[in-house]
Amino acid sequence: MATQEDVFDVIVVGAGPVGETAAARAVRNGLTAVVVERRLAGGECQHYGCVPSKALLWPMELAAEVSRMPGLDLRGPIDPAPVLSRRDEFVDHQDDAQEVRQIETMPATFVRGQGRLAGPRRVEVSGPDGAVRALTARQAVVLATGSDPFIPDVPGLREAGPWTNREATDVHEVPKRLVVLGGGPVGCEMSQALHALGAAETTMLVAGDRLLDRHEPFAGELVAQSFRESGLDVRLGRSAAGVERPVAGGPVTVRADDGSLIEADEILVATGRRANVTDLGLETVGLTPDGPIQVDAALRATAVADGWLYAVGDVNGRNMLTHMGKYQARVCADVIAATAQGLPEDRPALRDTSDARGAPQAIFTDPQVCSAGRTEAIARDEGFRIRTVEYDMAGVEGAALQADGYTGRVKAVVDEDRHALLGFTVVGPVVVDHLHAATIAVTAQVPLDTLWHAVPAFPTVSEFWLRLLEEYGL
Repeated sequence: MATQEDVFDVIVVGAGPVGETAAARAVRNGLTAVVVERRLAGGECQHYGCVPSKALLWPMELAAEVSRMPGLDLRGPIDPAPVLSRRDEFVDHQDDAQEVRQIETMPATFVRGQGRLAGPRRVEVSGPDGAVRALTARQAVVLATGSDPFIPDVPGLREAGPWTNREATDVHEVPKRLVVLGGGPVGCEMSQALHALGAAETTMLVAGDRLLDRHEPFAGELVAQSFRESGLDVRLGRSAAGVERPVAGGPVTVRADDGSLIEADEILVATGRRANVTDLGLETVGLTPDGPIQVDAALRATAVADGWLYAVGDVNGRNMLTHMGKYQARVCADVIAATAQGLPEDRPALRDTSDARGAPQAIFTDPQVCSAGRTEAIARDEGFRIRTVEYDMAGVEGAALQADGYTGRVKAVVDEDRHALLGFTVVGPVVVDHLHAATIAVTAQVPLDTLWHAVPAFPTVSEFWLRLLEEYGL
């Protein structure tokens, strides 16, 4: 039986940014919380994803910016040693003591070990020393266990010891020759970053007909153009048919489906992620670990009675972006607090948790790809009556001042019935700081007639907003 100190209002399994946010919001709402983590507190994003990848990408983007400005001279290639050293500082050299302290100062309790459900509102934690600690939740258990890289079933691939995002972002010796499987955000970002840091022979095998196939087509086209100009070998419509690595740590040979052979020092698999639902004890509450945990608008697991189990972030498969997982965590914790206090769930923040409405995404390649809301294809599939407008950003004086030969494009998807933005995509050098304006416009459904009165400063790149609205006819 759990002792009194092992009873909490909320048990959070997973100490990544999503789990940390859920616990912090619960504590802010007056509840007690415990956070369980078997790996590193801070999670994938802090140690192997968002943070280290951007630390590796920014020097590459800055070098690209310098190359587009007359009078500035980047003398020689990027020196990888200080870049990797700075990356190590951002991930605290894979030491999570700081993240643990942040959890404890919420204040919440941190427990190290593998957390498994053991029936309604119960979690058993197997610690590093083999001891098992029983935890009981008065109100709710929140699963925030994230996702793991997906390794496709290619003959010889697993045996070759491929890299995933974890090895790529934690690299300490950049390989000279690299093969990358996949053309999504991780594949694109890490291909370009490692190529700039010394992987001179980088080959991308992309099964689809374009990079970034979940974005507007022009996004992948502009990124592919940039990659090829920098010397990256981008092979569209190609996948790996077999992989061989006779000696561990030695060269790897990839046989593509067209019969060609590519020899490299490392192979990076960036073919997607899968919800981490294994070894969570889901079967003890009637769930099967065969995919993402289905949830309702309040993030409650729909197949579990009494509404005490929640799933937030990648583990529910709704939107595998860190910031959207943190948004879900805030909603989840507010729902739990409202339920605990016997209050209705009618806070404005809980009225619409549709992750497609205004969800932003930024891909830190050169050029950057930033989007909010729906693409044209998704909007049409969902039955909206739409009109799309595009604009070549090179026509904006601020862009011309920022770089010679500026290449960028912006697209708006307009709901013709409501006269508001459904979606927005911008591709260009360092355009990420324009994204939040689009996120606000899409999420708040700002009428275009109102948006026309939001005057962009001259001469800034953000004048593309005015040009885009003029193209629309305002």
